[in-house]
Amino acid sequence: MAILKVIEVLADSTKSWEDATKSAVSKAGKSVKNIRSAYVQTQSVVIKSNKVTAFRVNVKITFEIK
Repeated sequence: MAILKVIEVLADSTKSWEDATKSAVSKAGKSVKNIRSAYVQTQSVVIKSNKVTAFRVNVKITFEIK
């Protein structure tokens, strides 16, 4: 039986939601090992002068505790 833990990570990118998600997983991977999955819970954008300037994601990352 595996024991799994879920953490919530917020990340943003000026390129895309996909890039923001990759950034969240990459940053979490620096301190958390054995990442199993990532679930994008919410997506949003930052708007300045009627233009999208950043993409934001709230990601739930699941990893195994050994």
